[in-house]
Amino acid sequence: MILPSRRDVLVALSALPAFGKIRGIDIGVCGPMDGFSKAEALGFDYFEPSVAALSMLSDQAFADVRKQVMASRIRCDTCNNFIRSLKVVGTEVDPAALKAYMNPMLDRCRALGAQIVVWGSQNSRNVPDGYSRETAWRQIKDFLQYAGDIARSKDLVIAVEPLRHPDSNIINTGAEGLRLVREVNHPNVKMMIDFYHLRSEKEDPKILVEAAAEIVHIHFANPEGRRWPKNTDEDPEYARFFAYLKQIRYQAGLSIEGRGTLDADGAASLAFLGEEIK
Repeated sequence: MILPSRRDVLVALSALPAFGKIRGIDIGVCGPMDGFSKAEALGFDYFEPSVAALSMLSDQAFADVRKQVMASRIRCDTCNNFIRSLKVVGTEVDPAALKAYMNPMLDRCRALGAQIVVWGSQNSRNVPDGYSRETAWRQIKDFLQYAGDIARSKDLVIAVEPLRHPDSNIINTGAEGLRLVREVNHPNVKMMIDFYHLRSEKEDPKILVEAAAEIVHIHFANPEGRRWPKNTDEDPEYARFFAYLKQIRYQAGLSIEGRGTLDADGAASLAFLGEEIK
């Protein structure tokens, strides 16, 4: 008996429909690009890399990454970790430097098939001790206006990510993210919800309903240790969260982001999420 080669198996898998796409929801996974091929083979609908990591690649290295993505059946529909070191809040804000960074990095995201770029990036937005929070809020709104303009020119959307208090001292809940997005009022600036941060902040999952018109992306992890999710017993709010997703007829990306690996956890997590959203 002649066994198929690994390449033959991957080619056959690539010809199959994605495992996760159910109810119009695409299931993806966050991680470094060295996990891209494994995610594709497991049946994920897309891969979500870090913009900050992409920014560290030489032009040739990025060209190699793009070639790999374009040769596959999946794309990098969403990118996260938008800004590594530049500041959006405080006395060191340099709009010219931010724009000079964003233009080529959003081009890279678009070249990998991205539609959404997530702005969590707590180091860029944390409010310095003693600094006016009113001024910080205004600086964030100003940033999102010109970031939104750049994103619009590249057919992208910036998704504001609320982060729990231990990680960020501003925009900690979906309610705050919704207020911000409504005040910015830019067609290319929306928001996302990360289940891990939502549960850390003890926010009611019903924010999904209130913010439905503005939510363009979801991150998901088991809040106990921020591990890759695998079964319904892990958290009592899983059922309500997924029920609200169905109620609002959410049809966009849902990415696993947490502690785990594609080899050890990928298949189980993908199967679990597929069951929850169907």
